[in-house]
Amino acid sequence: MNQKKKLLIIGKVWPEPSSSAAGSRMLELIDLFQRGGYDITFATSASDSSYAVDLADYGVNRKAVEINSSTFNDFVRELKPDVVMFDRFMTEEQFGWRVVDECPEAVRILDTEDLHSLRAARQNAWKSGQEFTPGMLFDEEIAKREIASIYRCDLSLIISEFEFELLQKQFKLSEDLLCYLPFLMNELPESSSIPFEDRDDFVSIGNFLHEPNWNAVLWLKEEIWPLIHQKLPNAKLNIYGAYPSQKVYQLQNPKEGFLVHGRAESAEEVLSRARVLLAPLRFGAGLKGKLADAMKFGTPSVTTSIGAEGIEAAEDWPGAVLDDPAQFANSAVKLHQKREIWDAAQKKGFKILKQRFDKEKFADGFLNRLTVLHESLRNHRKKNFTGSLLMHHYQQGTKYMSKWIEEKNKH
Repeated sequence: MNQKKKLLIIGKVWPEPSSSAAGSRMLELIDLFQRGGYDITFATSASDSSYAVDLADYGVNRKAVEINSSTFNDFVRELKPDVVMFDRFMTEEQFGWRVVDECPEAVRILDTEDLHSLRAARQNAWKSGQEFTPGMLFDEEIAKREIASIYRCDLSLIISEFEFELLQKQFKLSEDLLCYLPFLMNELPESSSIPFEDRDDFVSIGNFLHEPNWNAVLWLKEEIWPLIHQKLPNAKLNIYGAYPSQKVYQLQNPKEGFLVHGRAESAEEVLSRARVLLAPLRFGAGLKGKLADAMKFGTPSVTTSIGAEGIEAAEDWPGAVLDDPAQFANSAVKLHQKREIWDAAQKKGFKILKQRFDKEKFADGFLNRLTVLHESLRNHRKKNFTGSLLMHHYQQGTKYMSKWIEEKNKH
């Protein structure tokens, strides 16, 4: 009987699907690897969270680890994983060299979630009042770290087609090192049980620890919602998001219909009850889980070109894609008022999910690619000389810095 292959996931945090799209994405990946027959251990140095899922419910082993500690070496040496997946480049920086030292034959995968360097460059461009251009990526220190991490891994999972192309075009990364793997959805709906007339109001949802979401809510408060409220004085905007701070709650204004609720117990419930989702993102990267969720629950949306990126073109969007606040507000009002526009938008959303995020279109291809990678790992790494060069220098520098910190912590 064949022994199950072992996967070690090194997480940035414990998965919280109720808090962020990243948490939902992690559960999608866990499900995908289990389909491939992997026995999974999830390890992280993050603190426990009361909002994290119980990994045992998903058949996943749980392990708390420490950074800058040789106890991780002992753990990974004993586990002997066949595949190690790093959740974002920061965990690869912290643990990558230890994995290479103890398990050199393990396939190393980087789950980028989104390109952090792209998000940072866009945010910096917005702050300085400039229009973002891809050339700005080269000015970001975080881009040097992120691209180096991609090179050091055998395969990097890229969630957005836009980013998949950007990495090849701007950074000249070989497609051999990249794998386009978007949202992986099961049981995609074709209709919604809650029709137009049984819904009301607008909704905004997003984790407030994520700067693009907080910025979007500010834009709603300062410019967009006043324009909508002027035309629809009885409508409400319900703001939901995990980890709201006091500054978020201070935006509340019941007279203006601007209501801040904090964490949503169920994204499905709040999205299904709303008539329109508003997501005016001025910067960001990756795919926006809130927009895919809205489509799943039959809720049309108005977003920006940043929000729609990697999902669908503006002309085929289930709602509207606009970057001008006045046009954004006008489209939101029309969607809220006109049933025929709303119904057509809802149908577009179901179609997009089926075309772009059906798990069955990606699962077997990814698992087959992983099998081939296992079988040809030596040749694969030979072709990636830049990766081995970066690994060599990273190991020398990071290893000794980490050892120094570990020794310092003992005293």
